[in-house]
Formats: sequence, C-alpha cells, structure tokens
Amino acid sequence: MSNAIKKCLLAATACAAGISVYKVYDIIFRSPDKNQNDDFFLPDDEQMRAYDAEIRAMISRMREKPYERVTIRSYDGYNLVGRLYFHSASAPLVIGFHGYRGTPARDLSGGAYYYVSHGYNLLLPEQRAHCESEGGMITYGVKERFDCLSWTKYAVERFGSETPIILTGISMGAATVLMASELDLPDSVLGIIADCPYTSPGDIIKKVAGDHKYPVKAVYALASAVARVKGGFGLYDADASKAVKKAKVPILLIHGGDDRFVPHRMSEEIANAAPDKIEFHTFEGAGHGLSYLSDKDGYEAIISRFLARVLTGAPPA
Repeated sequence: MSNAIKKCLLAATACAAGISVYKVYDIIFRSPDKNQNDDFFLPDDEQMRAYDAEIRAMISRMREKPYERVTIRSYDGYNLVGRLYFHSASAPLVIGFHGYRGTPARDLSGGAYYYVSHGYNLLLPEQRAHCESEGGMITYGVKERFDCLSWTKYAVERFGSETPIILTGISMGAATVLMASELDLPDSVLGIIADCPYTSPGDIIKKVAGDHKYPVKAVYALASAVARVKGGFGLYDADASKAVKKAKVPILLIHGGDDRFVPHRMSEEIANAAPDKIEFHTFEGAGHGLSYLSDKDGYEAIISRFLARVLTGAPPA
C-alpha cells in the first residue's frame, strides 16, 4: 500500500471519527434548541400523545401564575435562572427540577400547580444549558447536583434557615435531586420527591443507545470521551443508587410501571439501595413522567402524606 493511500485512509478515518464525535455530542449533550425550550414543545411520544390536550391545559394554567425571575451563579461560573412562585414568608419551600431538554412549565406543570394551590412557595430552576440558564452542555446530573446545592443555599439566604425545604424532580431532574442527596445540603432540607429517575448518566446512555439499535459499546466509548474532554466529567461520576445511601432525609420515589424511556428497574435499584430511607410507589401502566396524569388523586394523596410526615404536621392550606 502506497504512502499516499495510507494518508488518504488515515484522513478518512479521522474525518469519520470527527463526525461521530460531533454526532454524539449533538445527540446526547447539546443544549436544547429554541423549539425544545418552548413550554408547548411536546415530544412525539405515543404514550404522551394520549394526554396531549390535558398536558397543554396544565401548562397554560401554570403559565398564568405570576412568578419572579431569580438568578444565582453556579459553582463553575454560569448564570442560572429560576422561577419563584411566592405565597408567604412562613410557607415551606419546594424546589423542583425539570428533565432532560425540558422546561419547568412543561415537565412540572401538574405537580407545580399542586404546590402553589396548596400554599407552598415554589422555586423552579431552569437547569444549566436549558432555557435562560447558561452552561456549556448537559451533564445528566453530575454537575447539576451541585447547582441543586447552590439553589438550596440561595433559598436559605432568602427565606432563612428555619424555612423547610423539599426537593423534587422528574426524570433527569429526579436523578439530579437524588444525586444531590449525598451532598452537604442545608439542615432545612427535610425531604426529597423523585419521579422516574435513572441511576447514572452511563446507565441511561447505554439503555437509550440499545433502544435505537446503536452499537452500545461504541456509543458509550464516544460519549465517555466527549463528556471527559469537552465537559470535564465522567459518566459514572454520580450515581443515584449510590448517593441515596448517604442521604440524611426521607425520600419518596415514584415510577411508572410502563416507562419505556427510563426503565422501572432503575428506580427499583435506587429503592433497594436505601430501603430504610425510601418510600417507593409504582403507578402501573404509566409511561415516562406520566404517573401524575395516570392517577392524579392517587399521586396527590401519596405526596400529601409524605409531606405531612416530613414536615411534621399537615401541609399548609
């Protein structure tokens, strides 16, 4: 083989590798585009389509609620934005985290309305690299867990150390709050509610790659390299199933029994890791993030009981 041919082959290989790396970054780690940052941009998902009109109505209802735009600085220098729905200075505070390429109003509209209508203060951060928050790339909870810690510190500074705080999240937001459970959270954080979390970035990336019939090992290797080189983190730097073992507060864990995106077994693994701390509920037949819509009364009853327990008293009227 001539040197010229070898050079051509090497160039072609390098070009293909470069394209593959860019494609992995674009598909897995890139910030949402403008459409995805629109509250009404709903994924084209068979299970979600059944609730399309109901979801849009809940989003509209939540968007009508007035909120204050608040900002903090992340530990690594990004401006992060949140939406604060204020009820009263004496009310407990719920801090809720949305999912991957989601928005607070879209992902949390049902639960968020429950909190504001029951007299809680509600803070909905826009996760790094989403909506108006800065950030180079999505890190699946690895860096977002420290943002969660920063938001709790902001809450203590604003509302005082005596104000009870509940952390909640859905999908990636649920993984985020569970990963944050092992950090040095303020003593005023009294409980965590997590809906359909995954265990770790590496686990969910492998699972989704397999769903799409991609070569799992190759995708994982590329994703791992991109995360390390471009994002400065590893795909197993945080793991919800390991973090909860160090949690100091009770955890309510919820998962749909027919979740086709984040498998139910991931919540099972998390629950089994700390059974003395975790109350686990499955909503049979519910898809990803759809447990609330599948049984609103049952969902709200579970949340109400958990809040009453961790707050040591009935939730505010």
